[in-house]
Amino acid sequence: MRLMATFRLALTVVLVFCTPVFAQLPADEFATRLVAAAMDRLSRDVTYDGSYRRIDYPNGDVPDKIGVCTDLIVRAYRSVGIDLQQAVHEDMKANFAVYPKIWNHSGPDPNIDHRRVPNLQVFLERKGVALGNSPNPEEYRPGDLVTWTLPGNLPHIGIVVCRRSSDGRRPLVVHNIGAGPKLNDVLFEFPITGHYRYDGSK
Repeated sequence: MRLMATFRLALTVVLVFCTPVFAQLPADEFATRLVAAAMDRLSRDVTYDGSYRRIDYPNGDVPDKIGVCTDLIVRAYRSVGIDLQQAVHEDMKANFAVYPKIWNHSGPDPNIDHRRVPNLQVFLERKGVALGNSPNPEEYRPGDLVTWTLPGNLPHIGIVVCRRSSDGRRPLVVHNIGAGPKLNDVLFEFPITGHYRYDGSK
């Protein structure tokens, strides 16, 4: 009940701030709920830990007190009824050859596959809408997913929300870059490698 009350509060905050002053474009119902779920993650104390762990399937998760950038995405989507662990695993079982072979796996692994940015990128290209990596901030809508390459060639992912930068020019991003879930003006801080829209409809 407490978690539901917190989520409803986050949704109320999103509806308040997703006005023409703050939002890029009117968000549809799904995007509004997804943004609310992402904003709700900001209240969680999460230690950055991407170590391999065996978890339940489906609807499995590492302990809520730990996680990486992908776990924030998975948890936000799960809050709106989409289990990315199961969705990614099922697509990898049927189409393993199209997924990255970075980790020398002989088959899909539901414990970790959905927690890896390169896998999510392939999944989102196949099952969502892959959009251009535009330098125009108005092309990035609330609820969109963006991937980047960080220094050290590290992949990263975050969710665009309807809050804006202090100068009003860019949408802010909810992400976990190492210090837990944060709301930051980082859309163009790093090279963008992907821009996606996914609502689970495909």
